[in-house]
Order: sequence, then structure tokens, then C-alpha cells
Amino acid sequence: MSLQQTLIVFDVIDSAYVSGQEVVDLFAGYPDVTATTHRAEGPKGGTDFVRITVPGSQGKRGGGNAPTLGIIGRLGGIGARPTRIGVVSDADGAIAAVTSALKLADMQRKGDVLDGDVIITTHICPSAPTRPHDPVDFMDSPIDDVTMNENEVVEGVDAILSIDTTKGNRIINHKGFAISPTVKEGYILRVSEDLLRIMEMTTGKPAVTFPITTQDITPYGNGVHHLNSILQPSTATDVPVVGVAITAESVVPGCGTGASHEVDIALVAKFAVEVAKEFGRGTCKFFDADEYQLLLSLYGSLRHLQSRK
Repeated sequence: MSLQQTLIVFDVIDSAYVSGQEVVDLFAGYPDVTATTHRAEGPKGGTDFVRITVPGSQGKRGGGNAPTLGIIGRLGGIGARPTRIGVVSDADGAIAAVTSALKLADMQRKGDVLDGDVIITTHICPSAPTRPHDPVDFMDSPIDDVTMNENEVVEGVDAILSIDTTKGNRIINHKGFAISPTVKEGYILRVSEDLLRIMEMTTGKPAVTFPITTQDITPYGNGVHHLNSILQPSTATDVPVVGVAITAESVVPGCGTGASHEVDIALVAKFAVEVAKEFGRGTCKFFDADEYQLLLSLYGSLRHLQSRK
């Protein structure tokens, strides 16, 4: 069950001294899984990027042609020390991503190997800065968003789930998680019916979605308001991206502590695992390719929205 892995990951990152290597060490007992980390420095400090690759039986890594899913744990930092003590709400995306990787690794060791490869990325920073944002303060990041995308949006994936805590707003008033419409090269497409189906199957409840705007799918630093960074990966890739927002009924600042709910994180990890199963075997589509081509023929490319100017 994903809850067990969630608690393991939460225990590891709940430390002022945690590093990317400690996250990588979680995968030492899984010889078929590749986990690496490296340090990146920025003007406000540094962070440890983590990449975990769980190979599939028919994945590209082994010479197959099954599609590869990317799972990104999106956040500014897992902690805001010394301003705040403990794990902040913003950490949920990282915990969910690493939990999904740990669950997939455990499944593989027990003989349940997915068809396609899955590549999970996130970063570990226990002392990230904060910044003002309306209606509540956000976590900031020690590195710029270009560096973030360069390390988290990896080559070779065919679709991306971007998991991010999204509680600091009045747009989503639901405790659990919600998914966004699919974003591809500047287009906000319809919500994937397959992802809605998988969400309802894993939660046992009606699917919950959240609205996004043109501003949300443009790069940070262009001066316009963004819901948060959940869809920033879409600015750095040509593959479809869907935001998976970990949500609350109340407005919770990203730098708030004691605000993580392990059951909700585990539910997101379970959803990501089920998407990975179906995406690799071709039974989950993020968008309608024919309709997308029709949009291009009617209205042209919107890729200019992926740049700051």
C-alpha cells in the first residue's frame, strides 16, 4: 500500500540535515532501479536534485517501444529553516513523487513489472527561502526556474505528471487532490478522460479538476500572476503535461508546517502508480492527438507562450 511508503519517505525527509543522497539510499535494495542525485547552487542557496528510473519490461531503456512516463515532484523546498522548523506544506509534491517511485520499485522486486519506463524527478532542500504571494506566502526556491526545469523535465519521457502542493489559493476548495486540463506547447486542452477514470477508480469518489489560465502556463519571471509552479514543466517540453494538485479546503501557506496529510499524499502516489501502469501499456492517453492536430491547422502554434517574451 502507498501509505507505508509515504510514511517511510516522510520520516527520511523530516530532518534539518536531509540530503538527496539519503533519498537515493532508499533505493539501494532495488538493483534494477537507478537512483542518482547531484547538487545545484543558486543565488539563494543550493538544493539536491534526485532522479529515479524504474525500467519497464518493454521500456525504451531496454530497447523496447513502450511509452515512458515522467513524474515530477514540484516544489520550492521541503523546509524553510531557520524561519520555520519542520516539513512545510510545499514538501508534499516531493514526498508523493518519491513515494510513487518507492512503490514502483517494490512492485518490481515482487514481480509486478510495468511495460514502460517511469522516470521520477524532484529536489530536496530543507532550508529554502519564502516569498510573499497573494493570498498567502509561498515557498521560494534557492535556484531559478530554468535550472529547475533543466533538471526535472528530462529527455525521453512521453508525458508528465507534475505533482505540487496547491493549497495557497481560493480556487480549489477540496481536501485530497485535483487534476488540471492537459497542457501541450501553449495549448490548454480538455481534461483527459482516462485520467478522470483512473482518479475516480483510485479515490472511490467523483473526479475533481481545477481551472488554469493562460498565465499559469507561461514561464515564471514574466511579471504575470501564476496559481503556483505546478505547470512550469509545460514551458520546457513538447510532451503533454498534467498538474496533480495536492489540495485543502482551507487556504494553507506553502511555508506552513504541520499541514501535510499523509493519507492525501499516499492517495496521489497511488494515482500516479496507476497512471504509470496504464500509460506504459497504452490504455491511458493524456490528450487526443487528432484533435490537437486540428487545433494546429485551425489556429496555428501557441509555442510562443512557452517563452517569457
